Amino acid sequence: MAEAVAERQGIDRARVLAWLQEYGVYASVLALLLFNVAFTPHFVDTGNFRTQLVQVAPIVIVSLGMALVIGTEGIDLSVGSVMALAASVVVLYLGYGALPALLLALLAGGVAGAVGGALVAYVGVQPIVATLALLVGIRGLANVLVPQLREFTDPTLIALGSDSVMGVPLVVLIAVGLTAVVTFLVRRTTFGRQVVAIGGNRTASELSGLPVRRVLLLVYVISGLLAAGAGVLATARLQASDPTSLGMFMELSAITAVVIGGTPLSGGRIRVLGTVMGALLMQLLQATLIKHNLPQSWTQIVQAVIILAAVYAARERGAR
Repeated sequence: MAEAVAERQGIDRARVLAWLQEYGVYASVLALLLFNVAFTPHFVDTGNFRTQLVQVAPIVIVSLGMALVIGTEGIDLSVGSVMALAASVVVLYLGYGALPALLLALLAGGVAGAVGGALVAYVGVQPIVATLALLVGIRGLANVLVPQLREFTDPTLIALGSDSVMGVPLVVLIAVGLTAVVTFLVRRTTFGRQVVAIGGNRTASELSGLPVRRVLLLVYVISGLLAAGAGVLATARLQASDPTSLGMFMELSAITAVVIGGTPLSGGRIRVLGTVMGALLMQLLQATLIKHNLPQSWTQIVQAVIILAAVYAARERGAR
């Protein structure tokens, strides 16, 4: 009798953990929205929603790339530094026009991602070690290229960060479009299925003939491209390039969004919409603390608690 009760309690606990991993981020976003509607003055103003969406857009874009990397059981700690590198490159080459400068910034991000991917896929360096080295090195390179804040007046780049389409900021539309592309990539393409298979069991994927090294390389290249794009958008919105501070702790925000969105650190699964909701949750949390006159540092503490809770739920679920 006691064993049956214990078994039933274990099953109920597993169901709760599974529900939290699947839908916890959606419930949290809804709860935080309801709290702010009830207790935060002017929260429902159009201007406030616009501000929150504009601020979260770069985080969403970086998190999409991070989700792909984590889906392969990897990690990319260099994304914040890649944002800073893109900010440096785009302002350095604005004299040749906004489009060439933008393309060169994306190219720089792609090259940085390729270096990290090559170290992981072909050299065999652990992802955390390879991208940690890039985090330091790329940030240093960005600061060498542009050692201090540099403003610009290029109208095309400024428009990229400030224009709207039917009242929706362009940066938000870009984030939505990229979310749709990554969702299609994960769910509807052979490449997406290969990414998930490699994350689930790399050895079995190699034995079955999947191009494991090539897929890993492409995943890190995509992450670098998305991080560079986010860096360009953030620079365009600020109308200034500041590689010293741009992208700082972005890797932590992206990892948090991915993990609480339901993508396990052990790989083998990618939840794109959950990742977007995770980014929205952290943005809403930060905005809530600021609007209620609480220190922003509390956000980092809550981030740590959320990550631990999400990892614990995934671990307990996987153990059953």
